[in-house]
Amino acid sequence: MTFSHWRKAAIAVLALGGAMAPGMAEARVPGGIWANPSKTVQVRFAPCGRGRDAQLMCGTVVWASEQAKADAARGGTDRLIGTQLFADFEEEEPGRWAGTVFIPDIGREVEGTITQVDARTLVGEGCLFGGLGCRQQRWQRVK
Repeated sequence: MTFSHWRKAAIAVLALGGAMAPGMAEARVPGGIWANPSKTVQVRFAPCGRGRDAQLMCGTVVWASEQAKADAARGGTDRLIGTQLFADFEEEEPGRWAGTVFIPDIGREVEGTITQVDARTLVGEGCLFGGLGCRQQRWQRVK
């Protein structure tokens, strides 16, 4: 996998999470299925427990293309579908969540944030190495 593909995969994973848009207090976790920009991975987000003062959100892969599965296998993740990529995402402020992201292509966890722009769009941001390699990418809700 080239650095460009690895970087895109890492950003994709960061962006899959989800966040609550301001004014959406009833739907604390933006449940449902979200797809990366290249439409090679889909993750289902759902509540997964409770944090200090907020509900936690987790995301699990429910579909992946053959290429995404192969990339994950090269990184040491033999079974991509069913893998929890997003763990313990907690709302930091309205519309912005933070948590841990597992990047299957490299077998590593990183910290990331997710912001819900609107009902159909998420923006994920994260840095792979202490402030270096920071990226942002948009994801869309699957109908």
